[in-house]
Amino acid sequence: MKTTSFLLAVLSIALLSCSQPELPNIVLISVDDMGWSDLGCYGSEIRTPHIDRLAEEGMRFTQFHNTSKCFPSRACLLTGIYAQQSGYDRTYNQRLQHAVTLGEVLRDTGYITLWSGKHHGLENPIYRGFDHYSGLKDGACNHFNPGEQRPGEGVPARKSWTGEKAKRAWCIDSLMLVPYTPEEKDFYTTDYFTHYAVDWLESYKDDKRPLFLYMAYTAPHDPLMAWPEDIARYEGGYDEGYEAIRQLRYARQLEMGLIDESYRLSEATYPDWDTLSPELKAEESAKMEVYAAMIDRLDQNVGRLLKTLEETGRAEHTLILFVSDNGASAEMVHLDDDYGEIGSMTRWSSLGPQWANVSNTPFRYFKNYSYEGGINTPLIAHWPAYIQPGSFSRFPGHFIDIMATLVDLTGADYPQVFNGEDITPMQGESLIPAFKGENPVRSGPLFWEWSNGQAVRQGHWKLVRWGKENPWDLYKVSEDPSETNNLADLFPDTVNMMDGMFRTWQQETGLEP
Repeated sequence: MKTTSFLLAVLSIALLSCSQPELPNIVLISVDDMGWSDLGCYGSEIRTPHIDRLAEEGMRFTQFHNTSKCFPSRACLLTGIYAQQSGYDRTYNQRLQHAVTLGEVLRDTGYITLWSGKHHGLENPIYRGFDHYSGLKDGACNHFNPGEQRPGEGVPARKSWTGEKAKRAWCIDSLMLVPYTPEEKDFYTTDYFTHYAVDWLESYKDDKRPLFLYMAYTAPHDPLMAWPEDIARYEGGYDEGYEAIRQLRYARQLEMGLIDESYRLSEATYPDWDTLSPELKAEESAKMEVYAAMIDRLDQNVGRLLKTLEETGRAEHTLILFVSDNGASAEMVHLDDDYGEIGSMTRWSSLGPQWANVSNTPFRYFKNYSYEGGINTPLIAHWPAYIQPGSFSRFPGHFIDIMATLVDLTGADYPQVFNGEDITPMQGESLIPAFKGENPVRSGPLFWEWSNGQAVRQGHWKLVRWGKENPWDLYKVSEDPSETNNLADLFPDTVNMMDGMFRTWQQETGLEP
């Protein structure tokens, strides 16, 4: 009798387990300071066949958003709450507060949790829910050598803080190195971030647990540095100048159905190419060639990652998400001791506002701004068994939605209290209905505040400004998604209503400095 009861119990457990859907693997890829139009599948001339394949076999979002700045965006992506609620709206030099990470939530659900690449935070992710973490704990570094000069090489370009060269922290699991000077002469951040991930995927190939990989690249954030063979592929490709490239990108976006005629091309902020001196033309062309080469190398590494997923048997049942942490950057870094060619280890070059305007086609402005050029990110969602290939979503989303989506997808428990600390409720909305092609309507507003940029979006309307004492702009983004027709004077009641929403949000979410 006991034997029969035991067999029935085992059979019941087996049937129950068979009825439970298999948890998917999840790969979240983020890139750094890449503009909305810098991928082939978003209109670019840059060669990105592997990422384009993800788009062709998946879904492209046209109204998905970050915070316009690296570390607040990454905090939102990691926690599912606004950066103002985790303490990451002003600085990254503190622990995440009143928040749980994707690693903490998914590991408690049975996932292997892996993170390779950039953090831009204080804490080592090993202590925030990740089984493995290797990469740059800080914000930006020399791509060829983040550390000290190596024998037989030039001095690696590094930013200076208070008269001293910045020593960026690098982690290899629990080991933190400050500075990190790699021994390998073939070191390049994009390549080695992928090396870490590939090694982990191969080591876990016989482990049947679902896997979450956060693949956080620093490319194409400055310094503009790339392998010579990658740069050579773009030699002369930008000699026609800003306007020619921007017009071609805009035409491709329209042709592929990414945008329609409501996306009017915003006013250009770059000068006429023919007014530049031959020397300045050569320098500007060279910068864009290197920037393109960095994105090309990024795509090559995404291809290597996809191949490893296939070889380790995880590709078929894997959701892949691809985003950029803010729009292309107009920031310029100038070092007194820079030397060598643009793209080399010894020179820190920045893309600058002219090409950043092109990179963010068709939108206005750049990183740091709350206009669409600063906050609109490509989002590609790839899961062929569940997402219609070649589809587009117009759902207005935000990085805070990623946690809500993965909790919805996996059935994970999002805690109210974690390690004795009250946890802020999730602020986002699940993207699963959008993945299913259901054309969902967002139930609540979205908010932005970073530096001098502020914005709130509710339904068809977006209120936005640069300069907290300046008057608000108002755009009907359902009809004018590239923000070319300011309607603030025509709809003052709408401006006042949304301004009140924004002030209430500030009061409810803001932490003391």
